[in-house]
Amino acid sequence: MTVNWFVTALSVLFILNIFLAFALIFLERKDPASTWAWLMVLVLVPYLGFILYLTLGRNLSREKMFNTKTEEDVIIRKIMMEQVSYLQSNEIDFNDEEMINYQDMIRMQLISDDSIFTQDNEVEIFTDGKEKFEALLDSIENAKHHIHMLYYIIKNDSLSRKVIAALTKKAKEGVEVRLLYDALGGRTLRKSFFKELTKAGGKVASFFPSKIPLINLRINYRNHRKLAIIDGKCGFIGGFNIGNEYIGLSKKFGYWRDTHLRIKGSAVLMMQTRFFLDWRHTTKEKNTFNEKYYPVINSNGKTGIQIVSSGPDSEQEQIKIGYLKMINSARESIYIQTPYFVPDQSILEALKIASLSGVDVRIMIPNKPDHMFVYWATYSYIGELLDFGVKAYTYENGFIHAKTIVVDGKISSVGTANIDVRSFRLNFEVNAFIYDTKTSTRLKEIFENDLKDCNEITIEKYKKRSIIIIIKESISRLLSPVL
Repeated sequence: MTVNWFVTALSVLFILNIFLAFALIFLERKDPASTWAWLMVLVLVPYLGFILYLTLGRNLSREKMFNTKTEEDVIIRKIMMEQVSYLQSNEIDFNDEEMINYQDMIRMQLISDDSIFTQDNEVEIFTDGKEKFEALLDSIENAKHHIHMLYYIIKNDSLSRKVIAALTKKAKEGVEVRLLYDALGGRTLRKSFFKELTKAGGKVASFFPSKIPLINLRINYRNHRKLAIIDGKCGFIGGFNIGNEYIGLSKKFGYWRDTHLRIKGSAVLMMQTRFFLDWRHTTKEKNTFNEKYYPVINSNGKTGIQIVSSGPDSEQEQIKIGYLKMINSARESIYIQTPYFVPDQSILEALKIASLSGVDVRIMIPNKPDHMFVYWATYSYIGELLDFGVKAYTYENGFIHAKTIVVDGKISSVGTANIDVRSFRLNFEVNAFIYDTKTSTRLKEIFENDLKDCNEITIEKYKKRSIIIIIKESISRLLSPVL
């Protein structure tokens, strides 16, 4: 009887596998590379493949998950169209005259993502976790009206408890506190972790939680964004999550090298809008788009910035096309720092063309795996680019998690999006695209200083890799469209 039941179960799974394969091809309309990768998984490991697909491969509806109210949308689009008109008629006075050459990129981001261009911003760069969290805690301490925070990961450790204690203190003082974290990234947290904060009047919510307590199989469609907005005047954006490992206290990773920005200026209001869209989708709270959260900005800053978001609810992959536009505009240099380098074909070809055209293309990756398959896929793509003259380096002083691109020392991007398919299509991300020679040159100098702690991956070294590594690369490369 048990044997018959087992055979029946396998037969049902096999039939479901066939239906799933047909759905992949005819219904979901995934890109061909992803479709072939999933078909391979379903054929080679049919029963496990079915379970993996339910966990990793399901598509969201392509309808927008985050929509502003009609009246809010009208206001944003009015400003956007005014800026498009100014760009077309060359009526924008750029603080940095070099940015005249990037009007087409600004226009593209305006149209594709409603990313309003502001240039009254001050930018402070953090590459060390301790310095970043000291600055964040200082900004929290000085908050007068509201604190809004969104982080992919919040650990249950001493740094997180310190941040929560700081938020609780401000909530008791009457400051509005809203904290949003990703349900998968914060899977070790319990409601009791936030008990004092919520008791003090703070609001806490988790993004895309599982319907099954303590188990979250929804690996895709995670909110990978990291934002903190203080009083609508000061904003943090970049790669650091909240946890002890991000201040270098992890034995596995050692020193954590990341890049984060503190921005003061009108770009913070765009970060505020991004936060409220995510918050309202998660909590259904209404009346969040209120003038009290959008103060008049009086800033002496001169840096041009667009805050650009992307996610699986959008067809356009806005951050990716921003990266592509930057790469294609390069004339002298492209410096990239990313923990995961699993590019799609468009990014890969763009980097090859840039290098062949004489552009100095350099990519910095970690020297140790965070996610094993992703690491070996990264190494595979790096190896391919070496043949085209691209220079690649492994960071040896701990773990590099920075997500930065600097082009010609003039424009740059810092945010949460890696150079991989997951960031481009499967996660919700946000980046600051920076149009300023001074800030971009500083980011370029940081890259060059990091080279002191790097080993170069030369063609000679790469060709001497062991057969085991070649096998790991080959398998990981095949799976890369679904990683």
